[in-house]
Amino acid sequence: MDDMLARRFAELANRSWNQGSYAFTNFLDLNALSCFHRALPSLAPAPYTLFGGAEGCERQMLRFGSEELCGYDAPFPIACIHIRPANARFSDDLTHRDFLGAVMALGIERELIGDIIVREKEAYLFCVERIAPYLIDHLIQAKRTTLSCEITRQLPDGPLYTVKRQLVQVTSPRIDALIAHVYKLSRGDAQDLFPAGKIFVNGRLCESPGYTPKEGEMISVRGFGRMRYMGVESLSKKGKSNTAVDLYI
Repeated sequence: MDDMLARRFAELANRSWNQGSYAFTNFLDLNALSCFHRALPSLAPAPYTLFGGAEGCERQMLRFGSEELCGYDAPFPIACIHIRPANARFSDDLTHRDFLGAVMALGIERELIGDIIVREKEAYLFCVERIAPYLIDHLIQAKRTTLSCEITRQLPDGPLYTVKRQLVQVTSPRIDALIAHVYKLSRGDAQDLFPAGKIFVNGRLCESPGYTPKEGEMISVRGFGRMRYMGVESLSKKGKSNTAVDLYI
């Protein structure tokens, strides 16, 4: 799979660089993003941008090309669909899994769907632009709740993702110590996640439990969640680091 992805990235980068045109992927998950970063040194030097539809999206689309290279600007072909119950009073309590399950039941490939942000009983779904009309016409039910969908260019006010600041006290801000404290794991269980390919930093696979994250880096732990490392705020009297992370909840 990695070899196929790497060849695809090389094909798109070459096309963009040689033809002076834009080239896009569908949405990339963490494994695909990590593959891209590994392949990057061997690709043609076409400029690239990663974007998922809004700041903070985990699933992202890759665009090769720039206004300087191509002579014009080309927006990402991403649409945002606002999903809400047709009658909120009789709606189930819908979760991310419920919305995603309703989309997958339509037979849509996962790579055509980006992040789904749930706000109470509503959701904002990012998708490849060309399938938006189909979703609006056919995404009509999740669990027992009838849905109403429309394309929106207006995202909700405030941060798109809900985050919670948490302070953890660690001997040193190694990534395995942070993961163990935040997700209530033993140090050994946290370290076992690295050879299993479960830890990503800014979309890159992280294989070193001793890695010290930089301020602002996003740490994704498959099966647990993600957090943004916000740095050491102070030292305790015993010399431990009072470290801040923003948990995505």
